[in-house]
Amino acid sequence: MSKHQRQHRVARLLGDHPVTSQEQLVGLLAGEGIVSTQATVSRDLDDLGAIKVRVPGGDSVYAIPEHPADRAVPADQLRRVLGEWVVDVFSSGNLVVLRTPPGSAHVVASALDRTGLEGSIGTVAGDDTLMVVAAEGITGAELADRLRELAGLQA
Repeated sequence: MSKHQRQHRVARLLGDHPVTSQEQLVGLLAGEGIVSTQATVSRDLDDLGAIKVRVPGGDSVYAIPEHPADRAVPADQLRRVLGEWVVDVFSSGNLVVLRTPPGSAHVVASALDRTGLEGSIGTVAGDDTLMVVAAEGITGAELADRLRELAGLQA
């Protein structure tokens, strides 16, 4: 397992469990079959920018401020992001391709991923192009129409 894969698991565990100590986190990782040491976990927490926060009941738990679970993008913010950055929308099968100005695709992809737009299961972003994968039961054309509407583009 790579460092980035392990850190992704650490971030997910911090979101799913109230982790009060590095030793507890080592145990949670072990429960998922990932052998780690307290020193490695300490470096991972530092790399992720984790901090200790007090929760109701008085305990202090690790949290990652950049990725809190409630950090979803509201629908009106998604509409603004799409309206500002999306210049064209195409579809094929269960895929939607969005075009943006150079260097902007990741901004749109992040907003879509954090919104949890119904019918979208994920994005892949390049420099000025991103792909959105439509969920089962919805076509790329249907999702593209919805994204065009949110972006304020004519169908």
